[in-house]
Parts: sequence; structure tokens; C-alpha cells
Amino acid sequence: MSVAVCLLLYGAVVCVLAPRLLPYLTRGGSAPRAAVAVWLIVVASVLASWAAAAATLSVHVARTWNRPDPLALAACLAQVRSAAAGHSGLALQVGLVVPAVVLSAFVVVLAARVGRSLLTAREGSRRHAESARIIGRRVAGVDGLVVDAPQKMAYCLAGRPGTVVITSAAVAALQRPHLDAVLAHERAHLAGRHHLLLAMTRALAASLPRIRLFTVAQAEVARLLEMCADDTAARRHSTTALLGAILSLTSSDPIPVTALGASSVGVCARVTRLTDPDTAARRLRARLLLAAFIGVIVAAPVLTVWAAASGFPACGPFIA
Repeated sequence: MSVAVCLLLYGAVVCVLAPRLLPYLTRGGSAPRAAVAVWLIVVASVLASWAAAAATLSVHVARTWNRPDPLALAACLAQVRSAAAGHSGLALQVGLVVPAVVLSAFVVVLAARVGRSLLTAREGSRRHAESARIIGRRVAGVDGLVVDAPQKMAYCLAGRPGTVVITSAAVAALQRPHLDAVLAHERAHLAGRHHLLLAMTRALAASLPRIRLFTVAQAEVARLLEMCADDTAARRHSTTALLGAILSLTSSDPIPVTALGASSVGVCARVTRLTDPDTAARRLRARLLLAAFIGVIVAAPVLTVWAAASGFPACGPFIA
């Protein structure tokens, strides 16, 4: 029981502190791949703590169902048990069953909602890609489907194979180096499977919109993934070409929800980052800070579980 309580407390603390502290470490875009990894580890640690707490409570209920222990909930529930049912143990069993059922139901419902969101996004992306293949056309020298439209847009859609879509207006507006940089940016998204990461963070944010950790993680991961693709395109076609492409395509025209676009997310931060390239010292400092942060995140649940398993009571100061 103490282990479950400690895991839930850990998850609550991370949900409160991480969206306030971690953006300060990742907002500059230094070492964007490492920053994405840290955000995903933080989110995964909270989800794992909830699942582990539900499993621990369920196992504890199963083991103590027919042999109630007045110390199982520590002293903080002993008085409730005594007042409600004397020494029969009924209140203790109810006190064990209700949290286990509620937490287990929460985990199951969350998994179902996230799964449904992922399936919906996958189906939407598939339908959009099929439509693009029908109305799009191949143009010599353009590694993607060209769709006739007055809006200047370029984006990619996940699938087998992945599809890069660029409008005829964008092709007309971009010079050759800029066009190559845009296409390299979109291909970097597909090669890195960025859609899978973004789909997961979007599904979690949609399923738990009131928990800031997931909404902030979704926005930060989306911005950092664009920076990862920027780095790939800049290495292949120069920073100048990529900057010109981003500025040429920047507009108010929204791309499809399930797509990733070169000029759709965090444009100001990306332009600032490209005009002031990272130094080796800055990247090293960012990696060290992120490593320290993730070290605390990983060590905290291990230490809390060890403390609970070693006999530290879950109710701490409430025990007389």
C-alpha cells in the first residue's frame, strides 16, 4: 500500500513541477533530440507510476481480501475502520477496494482513450494521403506530390509509404535551393518517425487536457521535432537555404491536423535558432542539464519505492 501511495505522490509532483521547470531547459532548442527524449521519458515515467500504483493496489487487495490487517492502511485509516465496522475489517476492505478499482479503471479508460485517438489520427492521415495521391501529380525534380492550390504549404503524412505534399503555389514561390531544403525537412520527419511521437503526445493531451504536463509536453515536443528536422535539412542544404524556405512559406494557412509542416510550428523560435547557431559548449551544457534532470526523474521513483518497501509508512506525519 505504501508503495502505491508513494508512486501516486511521485506522479503528482512530476505533473506539477515538470511543465514549469523543463521548458526552461528546452526552449532554446540546443540538443533538440536529447530534449525530445527527456520529455518523452518524463511523460512515460508518470504513466508508468500510475500503472504500477494500480497494479500494486490490485495485488494488495487480492492478497489481503480474506485476512484484513489493521496496519495495511497504516494509522490514517485505522480510526475510519474502527468507527465504521468495529473489528470486522469491512471498512478496511472497502478502503482497499475503492482506491484500487478507481485507479485501475482510470488507467484502463486512459489507455482506451489514447488508443482510440491514435487510431483516429492514423485513419485520418491515411485518408488524407490517399486523397493527395488522387489529386496530386508528380513533377520532375520535386520529391513529393504537387497539389494545385493557391496556399503556400508543404507538409508530410505518415503511412506506407510516407507522403510529402507541396502545393503548386509553394513550388512557384520557392527557389531551387529553398525547395530542396523544404523537401529535405519533410523527409527528415518521415525518416525519424516523428509522426508516431507527435501522435502519442497529442493523444495524451487530448485525453487529459487538464493536466498541464501533457499539454505542455505536446507543444514542446512538436516544436523540438521541427528543430530536429531543421538540423537535418540545414546540414544537407545549408542554413541559409532553409531560412529562406521557412520565411517564404510562412503564412496563416493551417496545414492538416495529422500532418507535419516546415512552416507550421514555432517559426519564430526556429528562425532565431537558425540565425544564432549553437556552439559546441552550448550543446554540451544543454545535454548535461538535461541528463541531470532526467537522472532526478529516474532516481526519484526508485528511491520512493525503496523507502516504502523498507518500512517507511505511507501516511508519514499522520501516524501517532
